[in-house]
Formats: sequence, C-alpha cells, structure tokens
Amino acid sequence: MREDLFLNQLRGFDETGLGMLVWLIWLGLMMLFLFYPTMSQRIQLGYMLRDLEKKLARLKLVKDEVRERTIETIKRIGKPEKDPTQDIDKLMEFFVIEPESMDPYGIVYKLEHILETGESRFEEEIRKLSPAAEDYKVKTLANLMEVARTTNYLYRIVRHYYLLGKKTANIYLILQLQMLMPQLMEMTEALRLASYAFAYGQPIGDGIGVLAAAKLAYGKEKARYEIAKDTTVSEIEFENRRVLIVRATGPGGTVGRPGEGVKKLIEREGDNVKLIITIDAGLRLEGDESGKMVEGVGVAIGGPGIDKYKIEEIAKERQIPLYAFVIYESIVEAITPMREVIAKAADVVVEKIKSVLLEKVPAGSTAIIAGIGNTVGIG
Repeated sequence: MREDLFLNQLRGFDETGLGMLVWLIWLGLMMLFLFYPTMSQRIQLGYMLRDLEKKLARLKLVKDEVRERTIETIKRIGKPEKDPTQDIDKLMEFFVIEPESMDPYGIVYKLEHILETGESRFEEEIRKLSPAAEDYKVKTLANLMEVARTTNYLYRIVRHYYLLGKKTANIYLILQLQMLMPQLMEMTEALRLASYAFAYGQPIGDGIGVLAAAKLAYGKEKARYEIAKDTTVSEIEFENRRVLIVRATGPGGTVGRPGEGVKKLIEREGDNVKLIITIDAGLRLEGDESGKMVEGVGVAIGGPGIDKYKIEEIAKERQIPLYAFVIYESIVEAITPMREVIAKAADVVVEKIKSVLLEKVPAGSTAIIAGIGNTVGIG
C-alpha cells in the first residue's frame, strides 16, 4: 500500500513537470562544470577570499589595539610634551636593511654594525618621545614599539597577498596564504599579549635564561660590573670554583650583548676558563611539555647569530667545551607573560648547573655561565 502511494507521488511529480525541471537544472550544472572547470575554482576562490577577509579584519583589530596601547603607555610613562601619535606611526614603518651577503666574508660584523645602529636610533627616538622615562623604561618602551612595528608589518604583508590574490584571481596564491593563516593568527595573538607584558613591565617566557642566571647568583655575588653594553657580570664562588655569570642588565627590556661579554671575559681570564654554559628558552614541538629542561652541547642563543658566532669562535680557539641548557616553550609562551610552569624550571636549571660545575670544572678553575633572554621585569 505504501509503495503504491509512493509511486503515485512520483507519477504526480513527473506529471507536473517539476521533475523534468529539476533534472534539466541538474544536467545544466553538470554541463557547466564539465565545460567550464574554472567556474568551480572561482566559487572556491570566493569562499577562501571571504574567509581571509574575516581573518584580515581580525589582524587589523589587533594591530590597532597594540598601536593604541603603545600610544597610551608612552603617554603614561614618558609624559611627552606633545601628542606622540604621529611620531609613533612613523616608527611603525621603521626598517633595517640586512647587509649584502653575496660575498659572505665579514658579514657577521657588518650585520652587528647595522643592527646596533638600528637599535640605537630606535632607542633615541623613543627617548625623545618619553622625556620623563628612566633609561631602563626607555628600553622596555622600545620593546613595546617593536611589538607594534611587527604587528603592523604582519598585517601589511597579509593584506598585500590577499589583495594581490584577489586582483589576479590566483587561487594558488590565496590557497598558500590560507594554509599559513592559523600560524599567523597565533603569532598575532601572541603579539597582542606581548604588548601587555611590555606595557606593564612583566617578565616574559623568553627571560627564563636570565631568571635562572639571576637565581644562581642571588645572595652569592662577590662582585658585579658591566662587561659590555647592557650586559653585566656577577662573580660568585662555588665549591672552590670561580663562576662568572653573564646576563643582560634588567629590569628594562633588553637582551644585552652576551657574546661580546663572554668573549671579553675569556680574553681576560685566559686558559683558566674550563667551561662555558649557556641557558636559553627553546621552541618546543607540539606534544612536548612546556617548562621541560633539556641539555646538550653548543651555544644556546637565538636571534641573528652574532652573539652565538662570537662565543663559538673564541671557544674553538681556546678549546673550551660548550654546554647548553634549554627550557621548552611555545612561540606564544616566549613573548607573553611568563607562566608559572616555566618560571619553576629556573630552579631545576640551577641545580643541574651546580652538578655540572662539580663534575666538569676542576677546583680552582673558572666557568662562565650566560643566561640568555629578554630581561623585562627581571632585575
């Protein structure tokens, strides 16, 4: 009975001509996609462009938020005589051109010169905008300005490829950009949170190496002095071993010149230096545990490679072993306020360093320990 009813409904459907109309529409679409395959690409391109447009709007919101926070912080701390907005907008377009690498001879020192010039110029401009700010706060404000500059650059790059892909209807360009967007959005959110840290002088995850070095020296310093720009040395005695602890000078936001500092110490101490240890944050892989300490050999310093090069060169020349301790962090954790699980890793590193000093450094000898990282909020 039910089958007869169903057949009658189908027969009625055909008799009305509606079935034929649906069949013709379906056939037309099949022919359209068969003879005009670009049509499906255009539909897909339109979908991807709409998705990217939403993400680009989010990027702009973050860029504007970080910009406003930078302006507000400079007004609050620096107390400028005039509105700094126009000058801040100019600094957001500031750029540094890398040296020519076609002939690699001497490129490390060329790069060092250009980066130091750029850093000095950047700090000078911030100092002009913040006459009431103390020197260490100027460095932190420069870090905040750097976050605003990076956010602005990231937004401009994404906007460029979005508009270029839309203009040329290049689905492959848009597809590549869409595949990268999850990582770019994660980076953008990290920069947004980093702006809070620098605006209020909070320690960030990247400072874990400096924190471990500070804890190792705390309460034991026999002397403390500057060895290079924004870089200090703390001398301590440990089980009849002389330990020279190098780190950036806090609590302003700076990474100092650890490579230059270690190099000067070795040149001064000579063959008495038996070991060099570097401590730094390391990028963890997905699935790894944040705050986990791992050890190895080599120089644990990120960045452009200048400090790493200097330590490697003089260590090779003097045949000094290079040990390294790394604390796992994600890229987000590295530039945002330091999490408790990462801060606790400093105590683990300190205990491990003590055992290495006893095992690898003879009594009466000297070891150099360099805590690497940004010192914002760490004195």
